[in-house]
Amino acid sequence: MKSLKKQRRIQVIAICAVALIGATALIGYAMRDGINFFRSPTQVMEEPPAANEVFRIGGLVEEGSLVRGEGEAVRFNVTDTNASVPVVYVGVLPDLFEENQGMVGTGTFDGEVFIASEILAKHDEDYMPKEVVETLKEQGVYKGEDAQESSY
Repeated sequence: MKSLKKQRRIQVIAICAVALIGATALIGYAMRDGINFFRSPTQVMEEPPAANEVFRIGGLVEEGSLVRGEGEAVRFNVTDTNASVPVVYVGVLPDLFEENQGMVGTGTFDGEVFIASEILAKHDEDYMPKEVVETLKEQGVYKGEDAQESSY
């Protein structure tokens, strides 16, 4: 009898393990498009991502680079003071979007230009996205320990 109980217990544990693995795989599969990795302009230029990979890029809008085209097309460069990436966005920009301010964009990189599908911008005098502050700190460029850090 004890052997039958052990066998049942092992079967239940095996079924639970398979169910857990299956649930984890389904959750991972469902989230594959919802996970966007953040990259700085330096990282994008050093190791360009695949053309179909959706990711987030953040930095400062480079001064003098903002060009509004016909309709809703906008071109500008995003920089982390070390590298600069050209960005194209078709749509209405946030009200707080302007040169020398922090921004985060979601989209793809075609090898030369970041094609943004979404642009987020927020600022006060000291604001920069958290990821940009960390990147600038790593480069030794960030000045302003009291600056407000915030996330989107």
